[in-house]
This record gives sequence, C-alpha cells and structure tokens, in this order.
Amino acid sequence: MTETTTAFVDWPSAPLTKSLVERALNSLPRSIIIQSLLPEDFTSNPSAKLLIQWAAYDSIDHELTRARSTVLSSSYTFRKALIRKHFLSRTIRSYVTKHPGSPLVRAVPRTWEIELSFADELDEMWTDELFDLAEFLEEPGDSTPRWFILKPGMADRGMGIRLFDSREGLQSIFEEFEEREDAEDENEGDTAVITSQLRHFVVQEYLAKPLLLDPGQGAGKAVANLQGYKFHLRVYCIASGALKVYLYTRILALFSSVPFVVPEAGDSNPSLTPHLTNTSLQTDRGDAGVRLLSELVGCQILSSGWDRKLTEEDTNDLIDQMGEILSETFKAALESPVHFQPLPNAFELFGVDFVVTCEDSKLRPYLLEINAEPAIELTGPRLTWILEDLFERIAGVVVGPHLETGEPSERDTYLFKCLEVQVRGKSGW
Repeated sequence: MTETTTAFVDWPSAPLTKSLVERALNSLPRSIIIQSLLPEDFTSNPSAKLLIQWAAYDSIDHELTRARSTVLSSSYTFRKALIRKHFLSRTIRSYVTKHPGSPLVRAVPRTWEIELSFADELDEMWTDELFDLAEFLEEPGDSTPRWFILKPGMADRGMGIRLFDSREGLQSIFEEFEEREDAEDENEGDTAVITSQLRHFVVQEYLAKPLLLDPGQGAGKAVANLQGYKFHLRVYCIASGALKVYLYTRILALFSSVPFVVPEAGDSNPSLTPHLTNTSLQTDRGDAGVRLLSELVGCQILSSGWDRKLTEEDTNDLIDQMGEILSETFKAALESPVHFQPLPNAFELFGVDFVVTCEDSKLRPYLLEINAEPAIELTGPRLTWILEDLFERIAGVVVGPHLETGEPSERDTYLFKCLEVQVRGKSGW
C-alpha cells in the first residue's frame, strides 16, 4: 500500500503560486493530501512522518524544518546574504576580496552601500564610505555620461529606484523622500519610498550600454521601424538541500515600456520609464513586454555600434555565463554563514535578475538582484505554461526524491545544475 504524504500549502497573497504548487504536487506518483493549515499532529507528535511545507516564508514552521529531517520546506530560514541588496553587495565584495580571480569581479555593477534615515546625514558620508563614489562623480569621464542608480536595500518591485549623476542629485533624491513623508504623501507615485522606514540603500553604477532589442520583433511580427528597448532577464533559480543550485533555462526577457534613451547630463529629474523594466510597474501593459529569451533569437541588435542579429549561440553563451555567476554567488553566500544557512531538507525558488550589456563585441550578463518569492503572476497568461512546467520540474527534481518516489533527474533538459557542494556534513547547518 502506498504511504500517504501530507503537504501544507499556503500562499495568502499569491493565488497563482498556490495553484501551481498544488498542480505540481498532484503530478507526483505518490498520493499527497494537500491542506491549507499545518497539521497539528506534526507539531505535537514526534513520530509523525513525512510532511511537505510548500508555502510562503511567513507561513512555514521553520523550527519544525530544523527539528525534523522528515519535513521538507520550500524556503531556507536564513538567506539574507542573497535576497537583501545591501547584504548581497557585502557578500560579493567580501568574496571577491578573498578570490580575486572569481568571475564575480566583472559580473556585478560597481556598488556602494548607504545607511541613513535623513538626508542631512549624507554630508559626512562623502568623506567616508562614499569617498570613492564622490571621486567618480567629480572626475571627468568620456563622452558617455556616467549615471548611478539608487535602490532601497529591502524594497522590491521597483520601489524607490532613482537615477542621479551628481552629489547634488543624490542629495535632492533623499530630500524628496523626506518631503513626501512629511506631507504624508508616501503613496504618491509608483516608486515612492519612506526614508525613515528604509535605512539601507545601495548605489550602483548604471550600465550605460545595455543590449537593446525590439520586443515587437520578438513576437514574430514584422516591424517597420525598429526601436531599441532595454530589458532585463528574469532567471528562475532553484536551490536544493545543502547544496545544489539549478538554473531554469526557459528565461524571461522583461522589456521597458518605451524605447531606450541615454539620460542627459545634468538632468536633475530624468524619466525612469526607458530604464525600468520591472513588470510590477507596468501592470497596465499586461504581458506585452514579456518574451522568452529563446523568442528573441533572430532579432536585430539595436545597440550602438552593433550590426547583427541575436543568435542561438549568443543565448547559449549567456546561459553559461549566468550559470557560472549563480554558482559563484552561492559560493560567496556560503562564506557568510550567519546570513545563509542551507538545510538538507529545504529548497527555494529565487527570481534572479540580470541585465545584458554590449561590451567589446561580447554580450555580458550582470547580476542585479536575487528575489525570494518572485512575483510570478506578472509573467502573464501567454507564458503561464512556463510556470506550470517550472513547478512540475521542481516537484520532480527536488520534492519527489525526498519522498523516495524515484531518483532525481540529474539530466533534466531545462534545469541546468550549475553548483553542487557538500555543506558541513549531511545535516547542513
């Protein structure tokens, strides 16, 4: 008789994720009872057997995960080193200092951290932690304007992002945040932010030579007047146990809503629209700006100085580069054990954002950020099948083996295993 397994599934603010999880669990050969409440016998009965917690981070009983090897949970308890922008910056900086030959040296934009609550605190920082940023802002550059992007360390979905090209520009941004807060107008605008609630920020050098394509061409339509749009790649990454890391090779390209323009030097309030590719800020467009990377093969590259089409070799090379970057990033996180502790009976889906640049006749991906509980509902109905496939593969490669329903498919066509290491013995952390 086949043993029955219980699955606790709870996604209060993500109904699509809930349905995808239930579908994926039902695809397994083992009989699974799905419940929306954590069964009481698993918290009170030490002899209770297998339990899957495939739920939102705040719904999971993390103590139960750490106490019972028979419990499999869909989130690591400690992973700030990856998902908080300022922690990720520190993690990578520390790692490349110890490993100067790491690909991460060239795989992330130059980054600075800011911790403040009020705009007037910025003055002292220019002579301390932001000293080299001040030098960059003041030194004469080439003909290409040098811009920087400000991001709150703990916000997501494009909240609080701003562009600046001078010390005065950054100062005015924080003053704007304060004015909004003082006026109790913090909800005005799609990217407003409350400074006193978000003390941690990162400043990144803006990558001024992005790969530009026309998403209309990627939809298989003839486009009379091609225009270059900026986009970023959303890569779904699965970390399993302690530790394997997989890259899902069906990758999304998320485009801005208007054609790309280089910000003009001295513009104190540059429009963010040509630069922001976050679908959370484009809900009125539906999935008009969402493509598969594979759909873009054959599109004309519209970046300055390039006169050719994107090829399958290009996309394969990008996948290889991104796999290497992800591998090194997780290795870096492992060297920050306080803030990343993989467990053998846990796994997690991350949404990883890359931007591709055109440098020295080569396409290079740069890691921007790693997101927990990615907003998959913004993928749109046209590509929902991608998400169904992704979750079923997670069930097959990660969940199934834990339930002893068969060996994991190490040669899964669309799951590229980019890292496998053993972390501190079989019990992990």
